[in-house]
Amino acid sequence: MIYTVTVNPALDYVMQLSKVNRGEVNRSDDTQFLAGGKGINVSQILNQLAVDNTAWGFVGGFTGKELIRQLNVKNIVSDFVTISDDTRVNVKIHAQKETEINAAGPNINDQEIAAFKARLDDLKAGDIVVLSGSLAPSLPTDFYKQLLPTIKEAGADFVVDTTGKALLDTLEYQPLVIKPNHHELADLFNTSFANTDEMLQAAKKLLDMGAQNVLISMAGDGAYLVTKDHVYHASAAKGIAVNSVGAGDSMIAGFVGTYYKTRDVVEALKMGSACGGATAFTEDIAVKSQIDAVLPDIDVEEVK
Repeated sequence: MIYTVTVNPALDYVMQLSKVNRGEVNRSDDTQFLAGGKGINVSQILNQLAVDNTAWGFVGGFTGKELIRQLNVKNIVSDFVTISDDTRVNVKIHAQKETEINAAGPNINDQEIAAFKARLDDLKAGDIVVLSGSLAPSLPTDFYKQLLPTIKEAGADFVVDTTGKALLDTLEYQPLVIKPNHHELADLFNTSFANTDEMLQAAKKLLDMGAQNVLISMAGDGAYLVTKDHVYHASAAKGIAVNSVGAGDSMIAGFVGTYYKTRDVVEALKMGSACGGATAFTEDIAVKSQIDAVLPDIDVEEVK
């Protein structure tokens, strides 16, 4: 089983209008509520790939109930901890330019945190936990790291989609894969890369620090996967990018879901690249037909 974790999900209120006049009353042409969260995005792609998964996290109030209702509509299996505070609402204004107003998130008390950690008792060897997205402000900054010893003791693997020190702090627990883009990878070592070789050497340092696989996303230049013994490059999918939201989540889902089924990192890289590209080419998270359409575009070759 794959478990996706979204500890600070949101009910996104999306408003469409042709123009925003500041300081005046504006009326939208269309509005909708959407369940938002990086782990939820991962679950959506896993469903498209027919990979069993369960979404974990915290929800509360009438907004939390609506979020769960939307997950049910999308056939996303969930087991969220119910909290006393309300799930946050983020406002997305789609006009001449996209404007987002994201709420900080609910208060989560110690009892609710303990209830979430009890979910980890269900883990068994071979499971994968995907931890992604922002933390609610009431959670400790090392909340994800606190979960890792229990995950590893169960014989499960984990993925943490984060950057900077928060990412480096997880390496001692040997994450299955980490996915910095080439800019984030350089920032980890306070440097810049003059060429691809320097970038790959930095990725190998992360392997030495504990990562099992390093997936480097490079937008239109494809992606590199650095493993203990090999380096692979995947070409980019062909299409016009219209959406960056969820593309990284989709790439992780494609990689993790395929690896879970096949234990083949090359197939995982190919599917991850296809899922990320397919989502980038649509205004929502990609569906299977869109993923299948770009999959033949992805060529994977061993470069070292």
